[in-house]
Amino acid sequence: MALAAKLQLRQSQSLVMTPQLMQSIKLLQMTHVELDHFVDEEIERNPLLDRVEPRDDVMADRLEKNDSAGEEWAEADTAWSAEAMSEKLDTSLENVFPDDPGVSDRVGPDLAAQWKSASGGSGSLGASEGFDMEDMAAAALTLRDHVGEQISFAFVNPADRLIAYDLTDALDEIGYMRGDVEEIAERLGVGEADVIDVLRKCQTFEPAGIFARDLAECLALQLARRDRFDPAMKALVDNLDLLARRDFQTLKKLCSVDEDDLLDMLAEIRRLDPRPGTAFSGGNTDTIVPDVEVRAASDGSWTVELNPETLPRVLVDQIYFTQVSTLTKNQAEKDFLAECLQNANWLTRSLDQRAKTILKVASEIVRQQDAFLVHGVRQLRPLNLRTVADAIGMHESTVSRVTANKYMLTPRGVFELRYFFTAAIASAGGGDAHSSEAVRDRIKQLIDEEASAEVLSDDAIVDILQRDGVDIARRTVAKYREGMNIPSSVQRRREKRAMASAGR
Repeated sequence: MALAAKLQLRQSQSLVMTPQLMQSIKLLQMTHVELDHFVDEEIERNPLLDRVEPRDDVMADRLEKNDSAGEEWAEADTAWSAEAMSEKLDTSLENVFPDDPGVSDRVGPDLAAQWKSASGGSGSLGASEGFDMEDMAAAALTLRDHVGEQISFAFVNPADRLIAYDLTDALDEIGYMRGDVEEIAERLGVGEADVIDVLRKCQTFEPAGIFARDLAECLALQLARRDRFDPAMKALVDNLDLLARRDFQTLKKLCSVDEDDLLDMLAEIRRLDPRPGTAFSGGNTDTIVPDVEVRAASDGSWTVELNPETLPRVLVDQIYFTQVSTLTKNQAEKDFLAECLQNANWLTRSLDQRAKTILKVASEIVRQQDAFLVHGVRQLRPLNLRTVADAIGMHESTVSRVTANKYMLTPRGVFELRYFFTAAIASAGGGDAHSSEAVRDRIKQLIDEEASAEVLSDDAIVDILQRDGVDIARRTVAKYREGMNIPSSVQRRREKRAMASAGR
């Protein structure tokens, strides 16, 4: 059989992931903090982009609706006066093309600074208008400040004081010393015994348990301060893994105590603080800022709006583009300017599409979970990504990206969008299915309300749920209970006895 080369023409379809398409997908799943950082980077790279300040929203809207309004924008804002424009185009196109060979590296940051200045964020008038009395409030006492005050009184030797401050730098937010003694000694040029001596002294500081290197040492320091660290308690602290597994039989043997004494020891452990450093401020804490806000409307429906604080707005400066275009000298400059304009237009379109997609998904979630917003978690409906995707005409993967790390502010609190997607549990009477989250909440309520003399077993919980119309298996109840870190009925009974004993 002869072999011969042939030319054949075939037609096929394939999805090509362009860099901009991949970036658009990434934008969709970014948190608002990540998105702000990304926008700031784009503004630094692209001289045609600028962030729209709140006071500029009206003018920006006019620009978006009509490009011819650019002249009015220039006249209305002194930052875009002829003088300011001439400063940008002072000598050549070096300010516009910081990436071009031979152009000074300093021009890019200077240009970015001019754009930030043009937004009016650093003038004397802006500073006075933005004055906030809260900025004058005294800073909260931090853990390191509190420890530093005690170091000043506890150590006279400068070398010991230096070691103590180094150990303080190794404290985490809960008050544990996470540094390595050997490494600290080598870095400071002292002996390990010297570091250990200073560490022991620091472990006498307030609050009790600070400078511990693990949970066992933290509890031991607090027990010693109370003069309760006897051999039996030491054996208990040395076997916290057995306590976590609630292996009380083994603990009784190791501690050489009976059940009543063990219950007293457990009650003593409960009164300790495993995180002694959390009583102090650790600095700024990231607060969850909701991406979507839901409010009750006057007609009984729900108003779903995007939170403007999480939506960075950028402006494509068409005036600047027009001015610079007339001054381009070679093809490289023209190509660079065209690329900047293309990227700027792409970013504005992508941000707008991202906002619309989030709003569309959130609105459908609110429509599906209307009963939850009215009555609470017990009325949370079973919901999956495909249901929402089919309802709004999007792909399931798109809905998944939108709901990742996005939060919704409702009259019942702030919830992650994925909180509203729960599995379905069949109804015992053949009616509507129940949300797994609602069933979890019901199990937790039953356990919270149980009497110490009538602790509910998993079988008893199954019977109660069956009477309420929930068709659920015992192993499912056990799985949900363990997922909420709730011990078994036997262990809860022992703990309730320990708490009752501690109360006496």
